[in-house]
Amino acid sequence: MSGPTTRVLTVLELLQAHGQIGGAELAERLGVDRRTIRRYITVLEDLGIPVMTEQGRYGGYRLVAGFKLPPMMFTEEETLAVSLGLLAARQLGLADAAPAIASVQAKLERVMPTNLKRRVRGVSDTTRVILPRGEPSLDDRALQILTVASEASRSVGFTYHSPQHGGMARNVDPYGLVFRQGRWYLTGFCHLRQAMRSFRLDRINDVHMLEGTFQRPPGFDAAEFLSESLMSWGRTHEVSLLLHTDRKSAAAVFDVHSACADQLERRDDGLLLTTQTDSFEWFAWWLAQLPFRFTILKPDGLKDALREHATRLLECCE
Repeated sequence: MSGPTTRVLTVLELLQAHGQIGGAELAERLGVDRRTIRRYITVLEDLGIPVMTEQGRYGGYRLVAGFKLPPMMFTEEETLAVSLGLLAARQLGLADAAPAIASVQAKLERVMPTNLKRRVRGVSDTTRVILPRGEPSLDDRALQILTVASEASRSVGFTYHSPQHGGMARNVDPYGLVFRQGRWYLTGFCHLRQAMRSFRLDRINDVHMLEGTFQRPPGFDAAEFLSESLMSWGRTHEVSLLLHTDRKSAAAVFDVHSACADQLERRDDGLLLTTQTDSFEWFAWWLAQLPFRFTILKPDGLKDALREHATRLLECCE
């Protein structure tokens, strides 16, 4: 579990959820000893939260009867934003996300007024957010460690597995993280290459923080850097498509920051899109989401991948 402040808040959450809970159980849940639990109880009391201590075999800790935290005051717009954020977070391809998100939602609902609690549950029941399926992760803790390291300006070490060179140790100053088209990316300064680089998290494992610190360049935008680097990479496959639609309909599909949006050329029967991809499978999945017809001009590998994707979809209907 994380730092002392988080553990103190976890004790408060457990007391609210269970009514009364023993010191041994609290210690086991938090992974600390009972003396530390007593210190956390003292911290809660110093904050003005009334905790009753009952001695004996069946004793433990409980909040004073009737004590409740004040309700969280959300506007309708804020409630919708929180609800949609939780829905989207479930789709980010993180193995440990589901229990954490469920815990966050439960905590929020416990301190929300009844009308907003009903609104949150209604959004969860009737709204779906579908993001591209993420690649399998090599290290489920990578995102958490890299997020902490980026915030603390701490250098990190990890093993990066590239198709060309296999596993290779890297030391990086993590400037930021980006979720794009179903994948997480780390952007930062690579000490091995002595240059800025972007790394796919599904190719990273053995992530650990180093002693060194760094200073992030002022105004650095991780998403902007990633978009520029993806455009400049020597990708494996060139793709040429004819989209049978107009520019307005295409603009409604392409993200405004997408490189594809700037690569559309008008033709008599639609829009010509010329781009690159390092994954026929992902590109076929993306094409299947388009709301208009298209023709693949090249390469044949993408046509084969789209046929396989269509076959899998048809098998689901049998």
